[in-house]
Amino acid sequence: MRYRVTHSTTYAYANPVSMCHNEVRLTPRPTRGQVPLRTQLLVDPAPATLATHLDYFGNTVTFLTIPSAHDELTITAMSDVDVTPIATPAAETSLAWEQVRDRLRADRQPEILDAYQFVFASPHVAADDEVAAYALPSFEPERPLLAAVLELAHRIHVDFAYEPDTTTVATSVAEVLAARRGVCQDFAHLAIACLRSQGLAARYVSGYLETVPAPGAERLRGQDASHAWIGVFCPELGWIDVDPTNDQVVAGRHVTLGWGRDYGDVSPVKGVIVGGGVHTVDVAVDVEPA
Repeated sequence: MRYRVTHSTTYAYANPVSMCHNEVRLTPRPTRGQVPLRTQLLVDPAPATLATHLDYFGNTVTFLTIPSAHDELTITAMSDVDVTPIATPAAETSLAWEQVRDRLRADRQPEILDAYQFVFASPHVAADDEVAAYALPSFEPERPLLAAVLELAHRIHVDFAYEPDTTTVATSVAEVLAARRGVCQDFAHLAIACLRSQGLAARYVSGYLETVPAPGAERLRGQDASHAWIGVFCPELGWIDVDPTNDQVVAGRHVTLGWGRDYGDVSPVKGVIVGGGVHTVDVAVDVEPA
């Protein structure tokens, strides 16, 4: 499937901004099942500096500077990307989760060493005793890792209510666990915390979801908005992406922007401004088959 994604972010300021610097992560990255074709970035007012580089995780970052006064800023990314479903291995073919945990600790092959960095806590993902206790029922002794991850994703889907505007980027995993509600970002952070609490490697994946429900079927959550899910590392199988919000393995209808330890590593737009005062943010996303 070829998708066309339009992601527009508008900042409206109460007072003029005299200068701003922004990092933009809105360019889809190549993966096993994804081939980005083009991304066009439109910025209004026009930036004086526009430079692109790869960050530590291999995500495309565009840095821009606007040194002139403005009271509104709009950043729009338009991308075309081909997505091909990748067959998901049977859950039973993955190693037992304890074997994966032990290999991450001891094996120093480059692929496993690279995955090991995603075992540890990060600014938005802290695994305390309550998180570990919530995770534990999914990790029965000698259970295949992928089977444990899918069962954990299913439990999060059932146990937590999807309620927009009830959390923010500052909401902690502990607060989400206590409230039992949130959005895709929160459920991804919770799932990652659960996996890391068991010594497993999990990363945060940022992107989009296109859904076309069958007649009479329920519409999947996350359409026409930024979306988030998780990747879990399975030796011999590589990284497997799972969407806890929609209780499914990622295959064919997700468009990947990038990944990192948590949301902070892949925020679509972030930066600093001089002036501005109180401001509002409006985000519009359109994902459609091209």
